[in-house]
Order: sequence, then structure tokens, then C-alpha cells
Amino acid sequence: MIAIAGMGPAPKANGRRARKNKDAVPSTTVRFERADQPQLPEIDEPWHPQTLAWWKMWADSPLSDNFGTTDWEFLLDTALIHHWYWSGDQRVAGELRLRVAKFGATPEDRARLRIQFADADQRDEGRGNASEKSARERFGNVTKADFKKSS
Repeated sequence: MIAIAGMGPAPKANGRRARKNKDAVPSTTVRFERADQPQLPEIDEPWHPQTLAWWKMWADSPLSDNFGTTDWEFLLDTALIHHWYWSGDQRVAGELRLRVAKFGATPEDRARLRIQFADADQRDEGRGNASEKSARERFGNVTKADFKKSS
């Protein structure tokens, strides 16, 4: 069996965790400045058509609404690796997979990064999944006396 490197299992949703420990390391908040996607630079040969489509896919992705300059610069380097891969250099496949995972390319990557897609109504409500109701909303205020009555 071949082992493939990864980042471990996806984290549980906050509501499903048994412990409510705070993060041991405090976070730093910085001002976000959105950046537009740059053009692919000139290289010694024409860009592979798959890479051109891949680059357009990132431009159209709702994920790119949260990309800054450093994100696009990292993806520019990744585009070159993507080009090499589709041009036949399979040795770069692992690096390509790791790089696109950092941006939430697959459902598993988005789960690990805690990214959820939401429609406009869900986003306005500030909830990841508007159909999820709490137990109290689903069942009301149930007490031990209620269980004794049903026995």
C-alpha cells in the first residue's frame, strides 16, 4: 500500500466538538486588501490549454474573492507547475496537489480549511447551514418529567 502525504483528517464542526478549548495561540488580525488576478506571464513556450482553463477557473471561483496579492503570486508559481504537469512532467504532481490544496480546490480541502459555500440567504443570516436547527428548536423544552409520562 502506498501512503500519500496529507494534513490528517478534516476538523469537526464547532458544534460537534466535545471540548470547547480556546485556541492556545492567539490570532493576528490584519486589514484585507483584495487583489485582482494578474495575467499569466510570458514563458518560453505557449501555456498549456489546461493551464489556461485552470487559471480562468480560479478567476471565476468565488474563493478568489478572498485572494490578496500574495495569494495570486503563489498561484502564479503554481500555474507554472500546473503547466509542467500537463506538458508531461509527472514529477511535479505532488507539489501541485499540495499547492492547490492550500486554496480549497477540493471539498476535502475546503472542509480542512473550514470553508463553506453558502447561498445569499444563508450568508445574510450569518449561518453556515440555515436548515440546521438546535435541539431546542426541533423538540422544544423537554424535561425528565416528559420522559416519565411517556413510559
